[in-house]
Amino acid sequence: MNEIDPAHRFSAASVRKFEMPADDKASSGINEVARRVAAQYRKDTMSPVLVSGVLRLVECGLLFLSGLAIYCWYLGFFEHLPWAYAAAIAAASVLAVLLLEVCDQYQLAALMQPMKNAGRILLVWSGTFALMALAAFFLKISATYSRALFAAWFGVGLLMIFGLRLALSRLIRRWARDGRMERRAVIVGGGKAAETLIRAIEKQPYNDIRICGIFDDRDDRRSPPIVAGYPKLGTVSELIEFARIARIDMLIVSLPITAEKRVLQLLKKLWVLPVDIRLSAHSSALQFRPRAYSYIGSVPMLDVFDKPINDWDSVAKRAFDIVFSLLGIIIFSPIMVATAIAIKLDSKGPVLFKQKRHGFNNEVIEVYKFRSMYVDQCDPTARNPVTKNDPRVTRVGRFIRKTSIDELPQFFNALFGSLSLVGPRPHAVAAQSHNLLYNEVVDGYFARHKVKPGVTGWAQINGWRGEMDTQEKIRRRTEYDLYYIENWSILFDLKILILTPFRLLNTENAY
Repeated sequence: MNEIDPAHRFSAASVRKFEMPADDKASSGINEVARRVAAQYRKDTMSPVLVSGVLRLVECGLLFLSGLAIYCWYLGFFEHLPWAYAAAIAAASVLAVLLLEVCDQYQLAALMQPMKNAGRILLVWSGTFALMALAAFFLKISATYSRALFAAWFGVGLLMIFGLRLALSRLIRRWARDGRMERRAVIVGGGKAAETLIRAIEKQPYNDIRICGIFDDRDDRRSPPIVAGYPKLGTVSELIEFARIARIDMLIVSLPITAEKRVLQLLKKLWVLPVDIRLSAHSSALQFRPRAYSYIGSVPMLDVFDKPINDWDSVAKRAFDIVFSLLGIIIFSPIMVATAIAIKLDSKGPVLFKQKRHGFNNEVIEVYKFRSMYVDQCDPTARNPVTKNDPRVTRVGRFIRKTSIDELPQFFNALFGSLSLVGPRPHAVAAQSHNLLYNEVVDGYFARHKVKPGVTGWAQINGWRGEMDTQEKIRRRTEYDLYYIENWSILFDLKILILTPFRLLNTENAY
């Protein structure tokens, strides 16, 4: 899994070959080598956490269904104690999955080597039946159940577990080879420390880490352009742009923990990215409690930041968006149809207005709105924000903006996935306050983009909606957005969604 693709190795000569003039670097953000490497990692990967989670559900389901099938074949279709057998089979299936979890049989290394772990799997499956038999004995119900039926299920279930895991191990190897299932990591900090870290990671058998490159602020004299076969792709500031192009999962800071000032400077720049940030503790003499560490194989890391709304949380949030977006479209469809007719009758031009805004990870997305301004005076860049009694706004536009009806088409954005129903509200790419872009007003503003932007949000229901005509309003909105990201839960989303219609009754800042 951790074998290095030769295409990802570079020589010093190849790095120099593709380097750009200083002026070009400044204008493009990152150099040509970094841009090429980033382009290789544009596509999302499958999360090992999700794959192992799905396997738990599939194994539990297959064991239960195979047990029911043997029951129906041996005793007839629900003719003898059907609920007692169904309950016992379900309990054994769940217990087997729990014991496999306790024995680390859903870890990536175990999934890739099913034959090496055959003994543990046999022990777990045997232990499941032993515990069920013990429970039946103490409950004095063992005579109720057919021993032949459970003996047959023991054999069939064992074959199913091994067969499924053998097939999955082949798939995982193929996905790893194709780059479809891996965690992509960037090393921050070069030199000897980075080389030691990379060598340690490469020695770990069957880890899922793909090292994409190195970023370091130091020049080539203090930090060589090639470390352990990986190129130094740029500075830490350039890493921000690199991570917006590539789908990076993890940043590993390879600096001594004792270099406190430099570590804090790096983290201040990097925390805006939607990635896991780890501080390498591989060569540190300082020792922390075991729970303070996470591991890549046996290489210890200190967890600094975790990617928000990740793995199963992202699945739950996406399901939430789909369900409630469909409900919103159905419920508000009469209002949307009436609004479309009113816009057409009020002024010439299209019903919908598309605006480019910043989305997840600072990507540019198109957001749908009902058109509320005269066509020849629309401002797609939002460089000139709408103000009170703005003459560019139509009669219908004034009403739908005050009531937020103009935002209803964004239910389709949420359904298609460019927006979430709840999240930080997306701002237009050129939105300004007193000739300053929002990110120039608020330090760390782009941390709002660590999650998908939303149709509504925590800031909006707390009164921070409408015109951002002062820098203080932008700061306050950002504070509420960051609070939402740090405290997200499905119940929090539901609370915001329920409160939104009531808070929209306050139209003081909407015009």
